[in-house]
Amino acid sequence: MKAMILAAGKGERMRPLTLTTPKPLIPVNGIPLIEYHIKALAKAGFTELVINHAWLGQQIENYLGNGEQFGVSIRYSAEGEPLETGGGILKALPLLGNQPFLIVNGDIFCNYPFIQLKRSINHLAHLVLVNNPQHVANGDFALTQDNIVLNEAEQKYTYSGIAIINPKLFANCAEKAFKLAPLLREAMQQQQVTGELFTGDWVDVGTVERLKQIEAKQKQPKE
Repeated sequence: MKAMILAAGKGERMRPLTLTTPKPLIPVNGIPLIEYHIKALAKAGFTELVINHAWLGQQIENYLGNGEQFGVSIRYSAEGEPLETGGGILKALPLLGNQPFLIVNGDIFCNYPFIQLKRSINHLAHLVLVNNPQHVANGDFALTQDNIVLNEAEQKYTYSGIAIINPKLFANCAEKAFKLAPLLREAMQQQQVTGELFTGDWVDVGTVERLKQIEAKQKQPKE
């Protein structure tokens, strides 16, 4: 199974850091965010990676190269102008092929075991959800006892930015900028999205403050 790291965001909320450095290359204790993902994916057996980029994207290519030093093969989908999450995945489909693939947001920090997602799916998508962090009030999606993801319910969780996607999800999409969430919600209405709840370490590195919190936690001695 191939994996795609979504790395095209501009990181407006992390200025001034992202004025000269693309968000996925922002370091956590000296190691770029995206490098943590690549090493974790390689360890789980994902060796064919696709990375999309837009803002300062050449820096990402210069740093990662073809991925050989990480034991993976990396191909790039350069967008020029950002295409949002959905549009970016659609543009990269020729590199990803016609089989389900893993996606992971390049701006999260987590210890999710990617090996759990190295499998096929019978639906259009499988989402990894997490408990709602402090900056998310109501969550995104709900889970039934059968692990079917719903758009509306009393108890909602936050979408982690990690998922398996079937290319068929994009069957009726045109090449333009668009978000992934509306596509997922349409598929949910047809009960074509499954999910799971991950309760390990996960942070959306959306602000400088959260970045500092992660670095402080990483420096704490392990029990």
